[in-house]
Amino acid sequence: MNRQAAGPTTAPPRAAGLLAALAVLAAVVLLSLAVGARQLSPAQTWNGLFDAGSEGYTVVHHMRLPRTLLGLLAGTALGLAGAVMQSLTRNPLGDPGILGINAGASAAVVSAISFLGIGSITGYVWFAFAGAGAVAVLLYAVGGGRTATPARLALAGAALNAALYSYVNAVQLLDTASLDRMRFWTVGSLAAAQPATIARVAPFILAGTLLALALARPLNAMAMGEDTARALGAGPARTRAAAIVAVTLLCGAATAACGPIIFVGLMVPHLVRALTGPDLRWVLPYSAVLAPALMLAADVIGRVVARPSEIQVGVVTVVLGGPLFLSFVRRRRVAAA
Repeated sequence: MNRQAAGPTTAPPRAAGLLAALAVLAAVVLLSLAVGARQLSPAQTWNGLFDAGSEGYTVVHHMRLPRTLLGLLAGTALGLAGAVMQSLTRNPLGDPGILGINAGASAAVVSAISFLGIGSITGYVWFAFAGAGAVAVLLYAVGGGRTATPARLALAGAALNAALYSYVNAVQLLDTASLDRMRFWTVGSLAAAQPATIARVAPFILAGTLLALALARPLNAMAMGEDTARALGAGPARTRAAAIVAVTLLCGAATAACGPIIFVGLMVPHLVRALTGPDLRWVLPYSAVLAPALMLAADVIGRVVARPSEIQVGVVTVVLGGPLFLSFVRRRRVAAA
């Protein structure tokens, strides 16, 4: 009864916080369009969006708008995938790669490059997505199917992850041409964003987003125990299967387009829970807004610190996320002591 009484008083601050998060995202989007090797003023950026005759039109539309849109899509996908994954495994340190889905996408991509000679993102995006889907099905089977538990899913994912990345490394060592083509993708970058790539991954990310948001209530019920979840009408097996499908759609599509970018799906949901609490009806929307903000901010930082060159977004997220992750682990150890 206390929780029910607290609901109306906490919802307005959470809603206001979500609006603030949207404002932050809008500001970062404008920065992403304006900042780069060639700096644009706010007026030039605005004119470049809507005036085909302006001097900033080519820069905005052909260089920065595609990577900004891809950053929005991939960031949203990774944030939601991380939040769903952490709830599914009941592990606040869970990462979208914990179930091996990133590794499945990587294995499919390196196979397409090495054995089929495919070298463009628009060419191997379907292979990456197929690899992620195949690993999800295999994971569900190895983890126990309808009787799968969070612990069994995590263990099965760790085993698949290790095996698949061993395969990726072996192929790259044996095929130097594959290694050269894979280097840029495996670091994680938005620089190669193309409208065709965005068009290919957007439907999958949209479908995964809708499914993830629909899972908020069933996953909340699962957090109270399987018996309680059944009593509330949330079948554990059905919820786990749907969650794996959502993570496959989100993580597979994002990895295919940008490469395996880490720490976004790990850190954002954890930081969001510090703001909203554990209720996924709020954690998921916040993660869907703040994760792309982090992704685009990291991309902007990578463009600025190494002008006229740039640092890939995957490197920046590691630099930013590593200290935050270590700080979090240290706080948990102190609390446990």
